[in-house]
Amino acid sequence: MNAKVTGGCLCGGVTYAVVGALRDIVVCHCEQCRRTSGHFVAATACRKAHFTLINQASLKWFSCIAGFRRSFCCECGSSLFFEEQGDERISIAAGSLDQAQGLKIAAHIYTAEAGDYYSLDDRASVFPGGGHTVPLP
Repeated sequence: MNAKVTGGCLCGGVTYAVVGALRDIVVCHCEQCRRTSGHFVAATACRKAHFTLINQASLKWFSCIAGFRRSFCCECGSSLFFEEQGDERISIAAGSLDQAQGLKIAAHIYTAEAGDYYSLDDRASVFPGGGHTVPLP
């Protein structure tokens, strides 16, 4: 049986649980992620079937590309989730996990859009576009 992993936003207005394996971290350097987080985004992911929103009182979804949406807490501003609607995966901001899970950075995506004020970690795979080879557990 898989352990239950929990997480949420800074103020507690959004909490969630995952009962199932989490994917290693994919770091996204795209302009959208940089604008919504103030930097690049480090995200794990799981199968939606293993994901449950426990409290969504302050959860807001935003879509700027048809078929894709990201969420945040409208009270504290925490960036939380990203998903392609209809896909089996939901991406979860790694910093929103309640406890360390032993996850590692497995890949960097959209590196062609990376900010010019930082360097990439060359120990992980680098993909100039959005595709990567990190499997969903």
